Amino acid sequence: MMGTMQERLDHVGHLLNESLGVRTNDVRPKLSPVPAAKDLGRRPLRGYGRVDIAQVIADPTQPRAEFDPESLASLAANIQAKGQLHPIHVRWSEEAERWVIVSGERRWRASRAAGLTTVDCFFHEEPLSKAQVLELQLIENLLREDLRPIEESRAFQSLMDLNGWNGKQVAEALRIPASKVSRALALLDLPSDIQQQVEAGEVPARTAYQLSRLTDCDAQRELATQSASGALTNTSAAQAVRQRPTRRPSKAQHIRQTFYADNDCQIVVSAPRASSYHDLEAALIQALDEVRLRIENNIRL
Repeated sequence: MMGTMQERLDHVGHLLNESLGVRTNDVRPKLSPVPAAKDLGRRPLRGYGRVDIAQVIADPTQPRAEFDPESLASLAANIQAKGQLHPIHVRWSEEAERWVIVSGERRWRASRAAGLTTVDCFFHEEPLSKAQVLELQLIENLLREDLRPIEESRAFQSLMDLNGWNGKQVAEALRIPASKVSRALALLDLPSDIQQQVEAGEVPARTAYQLSRLTDCDAQRELATQSASGALTNTSAAQAVRQRPTRRPSKAQHIRQTFYADNDCQIVVSAPRASSYHDLEAALIQALDEVRLRIENNIRL
């Protein structure tokens, strides 16, 4: 009886120790003090995934309108052999109830041609404005140098219209030379038939820029015809343009605006060039940030 009672007490004591957290054996998992080399620096990224390819549609406002069939066929064959190596970027459209391509339409088209039923995507969960979408599309196309000259010109103009920007601001946003933007925009001043020749590759964009400096449309068409036939090089076009009346660059206009506050203060904004109210707003916001910084640092006038 005593043996049985002692056994019971020992068992109860063991359970009491367990309830108090006392362990006779260390049951904690053994963790390596140093992660494996392959895991160093790795971080999971949200937003990446795979979706049915039928749930993805092209963006009708995408600046790139044409895709080379041979290039698409080559990419489709590559995807068929090796799979999709890079995800496309998409955003959700409540109106279409589909994922709309932000960038990567060429890869999406090639994936469909390759017979893929799903496509790897980076999903933009936050809403994107038209200007943000266009900027992302432009950046991708400019990095790949896939846009045709007139497509590029129209995309620059659309970005200016959506944001109220000038050419310099477009260049700064896209990290490209301002001269590239100004030359591209000059192509939109050409007659539509010459723009079509540039779009078709009959007249080089460099030559078309030279022609845009002429004031006479008939002279522009004459030289464009010579260029399309191969009788006029870019160098000879520049020489021909110099011998004819050209558009003079408009002189920069000095801007000065004065704003009156209720506390009798006057805010004067001036610029050595033609500016828009968007430019003035940006300058005033920057000045306001500077004033607030001085207040925070107790700087006296």
